[in-house]
Amino acid sequence: MWSNLPFDLLSNIFFFLSPDSFACAKATCRNWHQACASTASFKNPFLLQKQLHPPWFIALPLRNNSLSCYANNPINTNNNWYEISLDFLPHPIRLVAHLEGLLLVRPSISTVLQLGVCNLFTRQYKQLPTLNIRRTNPAVGVISLPAFSNTKMFGTDSFHCFGIYVAGGMSKAPRGGATYEPTLEMYDPQLDAWRVVGSMPMEFAVRLTVWTPKESVYCDGVLYWMTSARAYSLMGCDISSNSWRELSVPMADKLEFAVLVLRNGRLTLVGGTCALGVCIWELGEGESWAMVETVPSELGMRFIGEKGSWDRTNCVGIDGAIYLYRDLRAGMVVWREVGEGNSKWEWFWIEGCSSIRGKQVRNLQIKGVLMHPNLVPSSIF
Repeated sequence: MWSNLPFDLLSNIFFFLSPDSFACAKATCRNWHQACASTASFKNPFLLQKQLHPPWFIALPLRNNSLSCYANNPINTNNNWYEISLDFLPHPIRLVAHLEGLLLVRPSISTVLQLGVCNLFTRQYKQLPTLNIRRTNPAVGVISLPAFSNTKMFGTDSFHCFGIYVAGGMSKAPRGGATYEPTLEMYDPQLDAWRVVGSMPMEFAVRLTVWTPKESVYCDGVLYWMTSARAYSLMGCDISSNSWRELSVPMADKLEFAVLVLRNGRLTLVGGTCALGVCIWELGEGESWAMVETVPSELGMRFIGEKGSWDRTNCVGIDGAIYLYRDLRAGMVVWREVGEGNSKWEWFWIEGCSSIRGKQVRNLQIKGVLMHPNLVPSSIF
């Protein structure tokens, strides 16, 4: 029956497949490969996958020069961990951020910031131009603007309209030595160039350089970074006015970890203490925080084990899911949307990656990201 289906109907069916099923269909035979290619030429299945399927968890080793990373498919209950080769990259990398199906990365062999973009699933990589100011250890922020992309320019890559911001860091002083850099640079993908777009108070430059774990969240026109000097706080830059501000966070001096994520378009804080476990707050009107959820106690105890501490806990979030994780082989606590309309969320436990298809995997420190796999080659490379 499948061999007799019209080509356009077959392409439409493939448009609704999950990423792993789409890849299997593409590798089945020449006819199906052409149908998948036709699907990607006229409409990007990546855009529908974001609506129909939960994101994958991608784990990149922090201190490992082997060219591999690991991916978890949440809808495949059997063999749901995959090893992805990174041998197409020119050098070992560290994860910086997520860019709508792509990863923003930096070389792990360089102290001066140099950024690149890659697609793990199509094995494409592009090094971005050198910044105008050579910086060490700056904060990096990403703004994705798919709604404002030029579809005539990018075609099926219309979702790759993004801005990358680099703030603070150490730069070369005029009379030698190093100094904190109180400027903000932006990368424009349409011009493929960096430009200095603003300045910041020197105090903010210092804190972004020394006390920021580098993850950022963009919400309501403001790019936020978490800082951990003495107590946790937020630093935000209003992109349109280039004005900077500081926001307090709940239980700032008691949290053992604190991470910013974006949930249903709202700025969300995930943090934990021994006494309360992990709590989730959302920022409301008047810059006030409201607690919206806590991790179930049984999942929390399973996650921290006998140690009883939330120290070294990492978190990553995206619209539709929040993951708590530690290292590669440790299990993950997941809060994920299961119904339509962002109304129903449930808690899950996902086993860590201890083996892949019977082969043991050694434990590694990782940095995770949530993304929808994009199997369509991009024209930006």
